[in-house]
Amino acid sequence: MTDRPQGSGMPEKGTPEYDWLYGSKAQTPPSDATQRVEAQQAPGAGRPDETRVMPVARREARGSGGQPPGTGRTAAAAPPPRPKKRRWRPRFRLGLIPLLLVLVLVYLAGVPLYHWTKIDKVDAAPSGDRPDDQPGTNYLIVGSDKADDLSDEQRKVLQTGERGGTNTDTIIVLHTGSGGRTMMSIPRDTLAEIPGNGTQMINSAFSIDGAPLLVASVEKLTGIHIDHYVELGFGSVINTVDAFGGVEICPKQDMKDPRARLDIKKGCQQVDGLTALGYSRSRYVTALSDLDRVARQREVISALGDEALSPWTFLNPVRYWQINDAASGAIRVDEEMNPVDLGRFALAMTGDSQTCTMPNLPAPSDPNRIIADPDRAPALFRAIINDETVPKRACTPTGRARS
Repeated sequence: MTDRPQGSGMPEKGTPEYDWLYGSKAQTPPSDATQRVEAQQAPGAGRPDETRVMPVARREARGSGGQPPGTGRTAAAAPPPRPKKRRWRPRFRLGLIPLLLVLVLVYLAGVPLYHWTKIDKVDAAPSGDRPDDQPGTNYLIVGSDKADDLSDEQRKVLQTGERGGTNTDTIIVLHTGSGGRTMMSIPRDTLAEIPGNGTQMINSAFSIDGAPLLVASVEKLTGIHIDHYVELGFGSVINTVDAFGGVEICPKQDMKDPRARLDIKKGCQQVDGLTALGYSRSRYVTALSDLDRVARQREVISALGDEALSPWTFLNPVRYWQINDAASGAIRVDEEMNPVDLGRFALAMTGDSQTCTMPNLPAPSDPNRIIADPDRAPALFRAIINDETVPKRACTPTGRARS
């Protein structure tokens, strides 16, 4: 292209105000010239025309119209989750059952121990020579006419006053050991040597000098060493039976005995304490008199043992208390007995026992009295002494030989 001629209206080269268009060879531009400012870059920055990646907006910003954080309206914070309702559970749940078991055991052990302190203790150890200690344990159970533990209403029904227990209708040797349990009755009309008092009915020893002389007389007659003495009064039978709610007896005939205040029919039946006492004391209805009576006494004692084994005895705290209270209020034990010995006695009373009456014959001197059968009685005595099984032929309900 041909150069335009000068003066054509175009700026001429070298005109300062147009150096930006034509360029300038001067090293320092004029102070009023328009200058290009270089873009400043941070150290390490990329090229100025490089495509940049914009930061991703937070989800909350996008949800509120795509506004970046810090601009526009701030999104509301989500409410905290509601706490779940917790079901109420008893604290220490795993320890509740063991605690209850401990309380039950304390009650079962504590009640007998408390009533043990209320039991009367008697000196029952005889003086003089005695049989040596023997295997097993032998208890002498004595039923006395002790009536000072009866209530006024009971005395009125029985028509008896206060008596201190000078007579005994029940004499039983209870043996426990490896040979089994044996309950042997000694009839009160048995003629025996009473140490220092000649030959008399064995129950007279109790009225002469109480427990020590009776123990000595039984040991003299049988050769059996008596380890412990337990005495039961009228009240113990009545109150204990009533505490159990009655016991079952099974008379083999109708029994009407005004002297024992007894009037019952034949057959098994549940009776109260007064009836059970009359049943165990009656001696004027059946043919063998006292021999039949001792069998009924063992029947009542065994019935009490059966009731004591009932789970209801231990599950019902009121019943358990009443039974212990009734038993402790009307028994006496020897001074050597402790709570453990009494517990063993109670267990022996509740176990299966071989029951019998001492083998006997009518006394030659008096048909109304009896004596130990010299042929059969020693076998029964030896079995108890040696803690052996009692021969069946020596153990009969009335003590008479089997036909």
